[in-house]
Amino acid sequence: MLYTIIKALHIIFMVSYFAGIFYLVRIFVYYKDTDEFADEKKKILREQYTFMARRLWNIITVPAGIIMAVCGIIMIFLNTGLMKMPWFHLKLTFLVGLAVYHYWCWKKVLKLKELNGQAIETPNIKLRQANEIATFILFLVVFTVILKSAVIEYWWQLIAGFFVLVFLIMMTVKLINKNKKNK
Repeated sequence: MLYTIIKALHIIFMVSYFAGIFYLVRIFVYYKDTDEFADEKKKILREQYTFMARRLWNIITVPAGIIMAVCGIIMIFLNTGLMKMPWFHLKLTFLVGLAVYHYWCWKKVLKLKELNGQAIETPNIKLRQANEIATFILFLVVFTVILKSAVIEYWWQLIAGFFVLVFLIMMTVKLINKNKKNK
């Protein structure tokens, strides 16, 4: 019963963490979108986006990430057999990628504060594409956890499907960005 409760908490805080990370990078995009605004409007919006990013990071994203990680570690201790499962090693590998992405987001939050209302150097399209990285990691982790050993057995079909998904999402982002520029 304890394992199931910890697992439920792990899933709840995973959802909260990803909601935070998804919205955080969207705030970076919105900040960048202000480049072409009038100075007064730009200043007000950039201050607000910086405030929102810092609050989101400190109040939702990081605490949810910590609770998610603690629950995950507790589940490993309660079920040590997980460490013998190849699919679980794959999940942990994807979580390393999530940690790298988390670090990138943290650096961007710090950079927003340092910019003091100045422009972000990262091109808009790169921020929009970076916004999808968490989506890819979420897909990889969820499919690995749900399919377990089938992920190992059908790895090439899953990789092919993943690349098709990545391609479709990236093309959608480019198309939306292109249509936005044409307006």
